[in-house]
Amino acid sequence: MRKWAPLLAVGLGTFMLIMDVTITLVALPDISTSLHTSLDALAWVIDGYALALAAALLAVGTLADRWGQRRVYLAGLAVFTIASLICGLSHTPALLITMRVVQGVGAAGMFATSVSLLRHTYQGRDYGIAMGVWGAIASGAAALGPLAGGVLTQGLGWGWIFFVNVPIGIAALVLTVRVVPKPANQPGNAQPNLDVAGMLLFALFASSLLYGTIRSHASGWTGSQTLIAFGVCAVALLAFVLRQRASDHPMFDLALLRRPAFTAALVAMFVGEFTAYGFMAYTSIWLQSLTGLSPLGAGLIMLPSSAASMIVSMMAGRWLRRFLPRYSLPVGLLLVAVGALAQAGLTPGSTGSRVIAGLFIGGLGMGMVFPLATTLAIESVPHRRAGMAAGAFTTFQQLGYAVGVAIFASVMAAVAKSELTGHVTDAHTTAQELTGGGAQAITAQAPVTARPALEHLLSTAFVHGLNTVAVIGAALAAVTALITGFVLRRETWAAAEYAEPDNVGTNALVNT
Repeated sequence: MRKWAPLLAVGLGTFMLIMDVTITLVALPDISTSLHTSLDALAWVIDGYALALAAALLAVGTLADRWGQRRVYLAGLAVFTIASLICGLSHTPALLITMRVVQGVGAAGMFATSVSLLRHTYQGRDYGIAMGVWGAIASGAAALGPLAGGVLTQGLGWGWIFFVNVPIGIAALVLTVRVVPKPANQPGNAQPNLDVAGMLLFALFASSLLYGTIRSHASGWTGSQTLIAFGVCAVALLAFVLRQRASDHPMFDLALLRRPAFTAALVAMFVGEFTAYGFMAYTSIWLQSLTGLSPLGAGLIMLPSSAASMIVSMMAGRWLRRFLPRYSLPVGLLLVAVGALAQAGLTPGSTGSRVIAGLFIGGLGMGMVFPLATTLAIESVPHRRAGMAAGAFTTFQQLGYAVGVAIFASVMAAVAKSELTGHVTDAHTTAQELTGGGAQAITAQAPVTARPALEHLLSTAFVHGLNTVAVIGAALAAVTALITGFVLRRETWAAAEYAEPDNVGTNALVNT
């Protein structure tokens, strides 16, 4: 069992950081009530974490290549654990969002180094098994988040969705120090300076992108704040690209994007997260505020997605060498598309059982996409770029989730406003409150005799929004599946195992 102790140490950290992406989903109504938050603030509770994780990953991946994977992993784990404690103690939206951002930075330190640590620790068949287990932990944690959030929120209060990380984090720290070996090729002191300008430009690009998307809820897509944010986003992206092209030691080597397998893995992960988990937050709000389920009940509805992801990820790891990426990734994305489409067609009278099948199918798809895309991204680049590739891959993963949450929030609010216009006095404000989980508060303000009709109207507006985002996500995933299949049409796994680490990046995938 000692052989697998490093996998346990890395798995604990991965489990925490991934679960914290989705654990807030079923707690949103309670957080909204407790802290008196708006839809924008609710979005930042989710996106603040995902944004910091995405924005920091490229920098942390490069930092890990220079300072050491194990050292950066331990630092990230410590920051994450401390920030989790303060999140649970927060009494204002500002403090909670700030600590969620700090959590995301710590999570970046763990996530950008997890795969590389496993790669240095295990070889051959053991590496395939380790990646399968790690993929199962990661995909299972994302889907288990809502269930764990429901149990903790209903039983102990929403603060405990963060407090639970503290003992796990301490255990992971102790275990990592004791059992995770230091990589043989530890960086020396002659490493070049970090690209601080590149880090700041990418962070500005990612944050302005999400800020503009979230602000569109209140001011519209053509509002001045929205347009300014997107303008800053475009300028920051251009400056980042120019900076990377001019740098002798870039934070992200743009030449990696010329590798079809690497680019396909990034796009597949982005779209998979965008579709499979982007509107799950609003499914949770619908389950609790309009169908009357408790946080635990909402979490149980999402449990089949967890089971599907974990089982398929384990299978993908066990038979990793037998899967051809040109088939497996498109099939996984198509399952994500079918799962999203199966969640459409809701009516005001629909119950939570109506979305179980769709969540299950989507879980099957992400159970395939996550481990296969991860391995494809890491093995399609030179070994010396492993940390950079892992950082870029996870950046796209978290941006997919964060952008999905932000865009779907805007679509939900717009559809709800359209449905409510002409039926309520202030359709814009009511739509914002409705999509933020305030259906019961809206209904409580109406005369008793008018409440049944108002409840039906609110439910109609909300489910029409859910149906719309489900169809949008399904269409995007289906198109991406076709494109990914075309790009990877000549890619296949090499027969060689991982005995020569320095050659893994260039030889693991060959054209036929």
